[in-house]
Amino acid sequence: MIERYHLFLHDFPQETSKELQLFSIIAQSFFQPFSLMDNLLVIMTALTAGSGLGFNRAMLFLAKRGALQGTYWLGPASLEEAESIWRVLSTPGIGYYEIIEHNRALVSADADTLTKRIKSLTFPLDQNEPQLPALAAASKEIILVKEASNEPLVDRRFLETIAAEEFLCIPLVGKEEILGEIVLDNAITRRPIENRDIELASLCGLIAGNFIYTSHLQRRIVEMKKVAAMGEMAMFVTHQLRNPLVTIGGFADQLLDPRSSAAKRERNLKIIRAEIRRLERILLRLTQFLKVDIKEPVPVDIREMFKLVSQAVRPRLAGKKLTLKTEIEPGLNSAFCDPIHAGEALRNILDNAIDAVDVGGTIELRAYRENDEWAVLSVRDNGKGIPERVKEKIFEAFVSTKEKGMGLGLAYVKRVVEACRGRIVVDSQEGQGTTFRLYFRAKPKEGEFKP
Repeated sequence: MIERYHLFLHDFPQETSKELQLFSIIAQSFFQPFSLMDNLLVIMTALTAGSGLGFNRAMLFLAKRGALQGTYWLGPASLEEAESIWRVLSTPGIGYYEIIEHNRALVSADADTLTKRIKSLTFPLDQNEPQLPALAAASKEIILVKEASNEPLVDRRFLETIAAEEFLCIPLVGKEEILGEIVLDNAITRRPIENRDIELASLCGLIAGNFIYTSHLQRRIVEMKKVAAMGEMAMFVTHQLRNPLVTIGGFADQLLDPRSSAAKRERNLKIIRAEIRRLERILLRLTQFLKVDIKEPVPVDIREMFKLVSQAVRPRLAGKKLTLKTEIEPGLNSAFCDPIHAGEALRNILDNAIDAVDVGGTIELRAYRENDEWAVLSVRDNGKGIPERVKEKIFEAFVSTKEKGMGLGLAYVKRVVEACRGRIVVDSQEGQGTTFRLYFRAKPKEGEFKP
């Protein structure tokens, strides 16, 4: 006997344990493409979900420049508002995604919401004797406060804002780094905060801290990659521009020599002109690579695209006596891509094929359906193939198999195809040729992009 269950159960009934309800909501953050702030909102939603089942309100602070900065505050401002929210969120058919959407609107509203009240609150973490709420984050301890108005360690400005005698401070920590704090209270129901509540809240704090720490790590990795890419770009530009500039400088100096003959001057000028054109080509390819700006893929006439790229490479084909065979599957008229960049990407691949094929060789340019969803633009050659040592790197910038190659062509192709929501596949064997297949949508999925 086989029993099947959904990977994730959404709607737990009210009698389900608080733990299951809480973690069922948190699990939403693993199933949705949420941002960091949305993920934190999911956790705060989990902490405050339910009429009396969760905490009434959750306040989020994030650590910025040595202080806790108020970010948003989720929950009702009064008993009347609480009853209204609970009534809406308990409507049949309302799921946790709708609850999160409701709360997202709540914390982003311009009205006099709880969130608006705490955004101006900042509490230093580096004072010798920090007060609450900063004390919990600074000491990396969970702190439960009771009879807050009688507690000297509670900041008076914070007490006036929260207007609750009992509240719970959960520090958000990652790898010993203070990342923020969540403050919870039951100011509406006045239900005492119990040990079980603290245990569940602490688990949510661990998850929230992990979200923030992972986000920070990811941002640092992206920044490191950008710095590395800038260094690589600088080396590439220096290498590519040095030789033509040195050549231009040398022959320009010779032109200034009054003893130079007219024939020598003419030769030097032609060389300088050729090197300037070489520089222009380098800058054009570099600009093309850096400026892939595709707003929305549109249906592009495949027959017209093939005609234009075939005309563009015709002189090179004739120079090597190559044969270009073109085939378009009957009934396949268009593919969703960019009319300019997609054609340039195809031209790049054809140029590579022409370089790879010996005199008298053959190149096949085809368009066909993979299925109802995908159209494939294929370039196949019977050239020398891609060396094994660079197969895994051909789409990386500045990697080239050509002696004077710039290593930007295939990197540009990949960026174009992916910007059009497509993919690229390569099959190649040394000495047997190469096939590039560019996959574009034959028709878009509903809502994917505008037709």
